[in-house]
Amino acid sequence: MSRHVTSVNKPKKRLRIFHGRMYFALQALAGAAWWLGTATIPAVQTATLGGIDPLLIAIVDIPLFVIGSALAALNFRWAVWIAAGWSVLVALGMVIYATATTEAGLGAVLMILAALGSVLAGVLMLYGRIPSEKLLVGPFAFESSHTRVRSRLLVHTTVQIVIFWGVFLVIIPLIINAFEDRWELAYKFPILVVVTGFALLAFSSVIGVWSARAIANFGSGTPLPSQMAHHLVTRGPYAFVRNPMAIAGIVQGVAMGLLIGSWLIIVYALIGSFLWNWLIRPHEEADLCERFGDEYRAYADRVGCWWPRFSRTSSSDLAEEA
Repeated sequence: MSRHVTSVNKPKKRLRIFHGRMYFALQALAGAAWWLGTATIPAVQTATLGGIDPLLIAIVDIPLFVIGSALAALNFRWAVWIAAGWSVLVALGMVIYATATTEAGLGAVLMILAALGSVLAGVLMLYGRIPSEKLLVGPFAFESSHTRVRSRLLVHTTVQIVIFWGVFLVIIPLIINAFEDRWELAYKFPILVVVTGFALLAFSSVIGVWSARAIANFGSGTPLPSQMAHHLVTRGPYAFVRNPMAIAGIVQGVAMGLLIGSWLIIVYALIGSFLWNWLIRPHEEADLCERFGDEYRAYADRVGCWWPRFSRTSSSDLAEEA
């Protein structure tokens, strides 16, 4: 059994390592293109380096970032540590510099993205996978709710919504927006876009509350992984898609960006949704499959993950929820 699993995983591991190498190859090309742009286009230098002397940075950055990424792409494992470590160090430095001087804000954003990508790609190359299961600890560890009392579940759900929405839709976006203003990267959205953001926020919040209520009413659980439902929830919004709360959260994040007028908040929401889909969703679905077996497999075959399959969905579930 273990030999079979190992033999099955080997091609996946090689593919993941290849993906990591391709990232570093693209990063090397992007870094070279950026340095070329810095040398030939003054606006690029001003937007990404501010008052920093590009020659001083190039002496160190080209060997460690550009060449280091290229060597990592060629599967030199030691180069992964150099390219990723330097990316993180430069990102921290650029954040401090941009915050202190209000210059080179775009450079700070680009290096934050490069640092995140380098770390993820580096882990893929070194270990053949992202050990995202290590994130599933404490309140995020999969476990069924300890109570089935509906009133308690609804109270717990309300508290969770207040905390999570407060952190991920208010506190973090406000911090991002503050950096965006400080780094002089803010862009004033047209009033129609702001109104659209408000409408999307209201609509997605309704979907989020509806989904959480469905978990409490029909699953005897809460949205928190450590207080999961005892029964598979296939009614309410779950009759249309398997992840209505995740969809609501993504739309809420984008809507907050539109409402506040922050393109960085929109980027934050989209990156967060990508990471959740890549790192967390597989564990969640594996847990559901283990706990509910064929019932979940049939549900997953019938209901789409992100997009409704109206031809296969019964509207009776929605009527029961209403």
